[in-house]
Formats: sequence, C-alpha cells, structure tokens
Amino acid sequence: MHIETERKFLVLSDSYKALAVGSHSIRQGYIAHEKGRTVRVRISDGSGWLTIKGPSANGISRMEWEKEIPLRDAEDLFLLCHGGRIEKTRWIVPALDASGKPSGRFFEVDEFFGDNAGLTVAEIELGSEDEDFIRPDWLGEEVTGDRRYYNSALLANPFKEWK
Repeated sequence: MHIETERKFLVLSDSYKALAVGSHSIRQGYIAHEKGRTVRVRISDGSGWLTIKGPSANGISRMEWEKEIPLRDAEDLFLLCHGGRIEKTRWIVPALDASGKPSGRFFEVDEFFGDNAGLTVAEIELGSEDEDFIRPDWLGEEVTGDRRYYNSALLANPFKEWK
C-alpha cells in the first residue's frame, strides 16, 4: 500500500488535449464510500481495477491500494455498486519543469460525461505535499480537498445539479 499525494484543479480550456500523450475511457462505480473511505471498481480500456482509498486529513495525501482484476470480475462487481456510474475520458498530459522540459510527472485530466458533463478536472500526483510544479495556463482554481469534486461525491450530487 502506498500514500497517494495529489492536488486537483479545475480546467479552464481544452488546450491540454493538444499536449496529451494518451487518453483512456473510464467507467467506475463505488461499492462503498463513507467518511472519506472508498472501495471503487473501474474498467478502463478493457482492464478491471479494484481500488481502496483511506480518508485524508488535508485533502492532499491518503492511503491507496489498487490491484488489477479480471475484466469479468470487474463487470460482476459493478452489480454491487450503488449510486450509478462515473463515465469520463482521462487525458494524460506531461507536466513541465521550469525550463519547459518534461518533469517526469503527469497531469491526469478527467473530462466527465453523463450527469457530470461540463466538468473537467486535472490532478497531479506528487512525491510530497510541498513539491513544486509548473502550472500550465489551462489549469484553473485549485479544488484539492473540496469533497464536491471527489468522484464518489459526484454520484450523489452530480455537476449538472450545481448549475
């Protein structure tokens, strides 16, 4: 198990797409989500994943365990999910260092569909909570720790209902 340290931002434009080195279609549901703890099943590009995340005190770091599982098992686990599904495309965009060269980090930009259409957020996983990174001009307001933007929360209170 490892500690996931990430920051989350709203996205101002779709200019990140021209910089993307890949994308993935994702469908996910939640078997359990309570008090910041989640058990999630995900299908992405024909692979199944089971993820367990612990609560976060500050919204930046939390424990995460993830394991690839057979696609058929993931499909069966969707029967245990409640609250619907999240559907999104995840764009992989290299983060740059101060000199404009790839830093080895990536922004994962999630473009949501269905009840969350119109919402696009970017996350960057960091090595520590105080690690610096260059913010591209398409990156907007930071929403790290704002539970409304957690995928599990978007099932209960979809983005379309915020407007």
